[in-house]
Amino acid sequence: MSQVLDQASVTTPAPNGFHRVIDLSMPLRWGDMDAFGHVNNTVYFRFMEETRISWFRQLAIAGANVEGQGPVIVNASMEFLRQLHYPGDVIGSMFVGPPGRSSFDTRFELFRADDPATLYARGTAKCVWIDYAAAKSVQIPDLLRHAIETAAVGIKTGA
Repeated sequence: MSQVLDQASVTTPAPNGFHRVIDLSMPLRWGDMDAFGHVNNTVYFRFMEETRISWFRQLAIAGANVEGQGPVIVNASMEFLRQLHYPGDVIGSMFVGPPGRSSFDTRFELFRADDPATLYARGTAKCVWIDYAAAKSVQIPDLLRHAIETAAVGIKTGA
């Protein structure tokens, strides 16, 4: 079961120009491992997705809104720094950059809960807000823009 962590307990600094929005604890599962005995690379992307969707859920924007609009990922990348092994828990930290008209960049870091000083992976994903029926980008909703900008202000003021 995933669990959102108190951000005050996480001490790693945000990447330059980005602001921490969520830290999520997720279990490593036996089935996450591949034939080589480590967590499969695709699972790292699932951790990134779970962290992002948990943040969207906190904001009540997971899935399409009443206007048929919502987020899509237009690119994602992951830098695999260390192997993860079962059993244990992984901590996914998500950071957001300044919003554009219809998009914002995210960064992710993955740590083991029992080894929080060691970075196991870092990733990025660009989120674009779209009108699903028209298949075109649209302006980021005010709620999301406010959440991103509030995170930036909270970090700068120490709130």
